[in-house]
Amino acid sequence: MRFDTYRGCSHGCRYCFAQKKNDISHIERDESVDSLRSFIEGKRGNETQWCDWNIPIHWGGMSDPFQPIEKQVRASYECLKLLAETKYPFVVSTKGRLVADPEYLDLLAQCNCVVQISMVCSKYDKLERGCPSYEERLTILKMVSARVQRTIVRIQPYMPEVFKDVMENIPRIAEAGAYGLVVEGMKFFKGKPGMVRVGGDYCYPKDRLRRDFEAIRAECHRHGLKFYAGENRLRAMGDSMTCCGVDGLPGFKPNEYNLCMLMNGKNPEPTERMKEVGTGGPFKTLNQSAGSGRRIAKQSFYGLMQEELAKKLDYHKKVFGLDD
Repeated sequence: MRFDTYRGCSHGCRYCFAQKKNDISHIERDESVDSLRSFIEGKRGNETQWCDWNIPIHWGGMSDPFQPIEKQVRASYECLKLLAETKYPFVVSTKGRLVADPEYLDLLAQCNCVVQISMVCSKYDKLERGCPSYEERLTILKMVSARVQRTIVRIQPYMPEVFKDVMENIPRIAEAGAYGLVVEGMKFFKGKPGMVRVGGDYCYPKDRLRRDFEAIRAECHRHGLKFYAGENRLRAMGDSMTCCGVDGLPGFKPNEYNLCMLMNGKNPEPTERMKEVGTGGPFKTLNQSAGSGRRIAKQSFYGLMQEELAKKLDYHKKVFGLDD
């Protein structure tokens, strides 16, 4: 369940998918503390009627909540105070320095959260000119790991050219106190030699990534770290199919009734709410044809999920790496 306090981001990472359709250099406030409070209190909209439990929020899906502008606007700080007060479960993704600022870290220490820090290696510093360097983020990771219940390092987006760097940094990540790391291959907007088309992206071939992921996973386990595969086509390689790193944490119940689980034969059960008519709101974005809204309004999340599997099975086999 994505939540963003800002629209736009000053990090300016050259690979950022959010800039595919938007000018991310223009930064403004996005969702408010009031909308967050409403969701925490159980109020659901058309796209969330299917969810009647405290599903963890993913904060920072399209923009960094702890980017420099936050120090002046303080939109994220207001949300942090609410999350510390309510103990609502969430995962926050960041590259920003403010996550280790004492006034922010003191609140995070009171929260029921997993902190993800995106940091691939020092070679990415030239692609992330608005961010703290990799070495500084390693220091930030150590500071944050000492105060929150769990930190995850995001090796996202991963490119095989930095395999050696990632492997050499795994012992340092473990020493800094991380719980685990999640790896996902780079997605390109345009085709490049050797890439394969998956959905709307151009990706590294699955077998090329698998070799690296196997070695990274083994090195993680050797140093006591969990390994998660953020790559849809290799998700089952991870220590948990829920790749954000919340597995085993009290109070963290993710939605397991999703296509990734179903396509990998995990047989998750839908909730009773998902079976109710009128809970299919999320599918409206996948069906923009005339009259689709009225049809979807008469169906359930569960029914539409089954329909999706029946009508687009070959497509989803490719998306989840099961087409060979």
